[in-house]
Amino acid sequence: MSTTTEKAATPPPAPAGRRVRKPSMGVQNAAGWLFSTPFLVLFTVFMAFPILATLVMSFTDFGLRNVTRPWEANFIGFENYVKLFGDEKFLKSLFNTGYFVVVGVPLTIAIGLVTAVLLNNGIDRARTFFRVGFYAPVVTTIVAVAVVWRFVLDPSDGLIAGLFSEVGWTAPDFLGSEKLAMPSLIVMAVWRNVGTVMVLFIAGLQAVPTEVREAAKLDGANVWQEFRGITVPLLRPTILYATVITTIGYLNVFEEPFVMTQGGPSDSTLTVSLNMYREGFNFFHMGYASAMAYFLFVVIMGITVLQLRLLKDNTK
Repeated sequence: MSTTTEKAATPPPAPAGRRVRKPSMGVQNAAGWLFSTPFLVLFTVFMAFPILATLVMSFTDFGLRNVTRPWEANFIGFENYVKLFGDEKFLKSLFNTGYFVVVGVPLTIAIGLVTAVLLNNGIDRARTFFRVGFYAPVVTTIVAVAVVWRFVLDPSDGLIAGLFSEVGWTAPDFLGSEKLAMPSLIVMAVWRNVGTVMVLFIAGLQAVPTEVREAAKLDGANVWQEFRGITVPLLRPTILYATVITTIGYLNVFEEPFVMTQGGPSDSTLTVSLNMYREGFNFFHMGYASAMAYFLFVVIMGITVLQLRLLKDNTK
């Protein structure tokens, strides 16, 4: 009786369905190329072609007359590159860019790291507020930033001028002084970019195991010893990444001097990118500007590779 019941309860076998044919490798490859085509077209038109065209232009005397007749540009070999090293304005812009990087990068990394540590150990309710506050300049347009900093640095009616007048002092003309203009732009750039570095360091700090910190506290380590012996070594990969991207960004610095000083006074804030913009779009020396662009590219690549090697050796 039980055997009969068990047989009746057993469901009949499901009918065999059709086999699902998988698409062939040729069809899969064709579909992949089809989906990649829009990206490849846009990349070729807006990236690959301009890069190659700029390289070709750097070996010619391409100017305004060649915009409609590019085939009439004359090939002049390395003349544009040789001209760079005899151009006092370019050499000054190269020095200004190096000064911006040497001062700005350490300040950005140091302030970003300290800010991240303080916020990571801060009060939970205030942590989000301060994170948003420090990151807000990153997503603010450069025009709005320029308006704020012009108000802060204005020697007659600015914020700093008001503070100076309270103690009977005269505020210096930060943007009109050859000695103070570049430091002022560096402070502005650090304020604007420290939020990005801070977010990177906060992410790195949250990946540090709490057991390691607790063990250090049990061993009697104070705050400074914990920071120097645990936090910094464990954050070295993040510090490496932040240093590289900050250096690349500051080597390409353009917006700050363009909107604040136009390279003045007396070219004291003229950077390579701004000089390249002037030569290409103000004076229409596009071949010479293209040579500047590729020279800057080589400098950035060289410094980046050197940084990666030095910092990786220190992380071992």
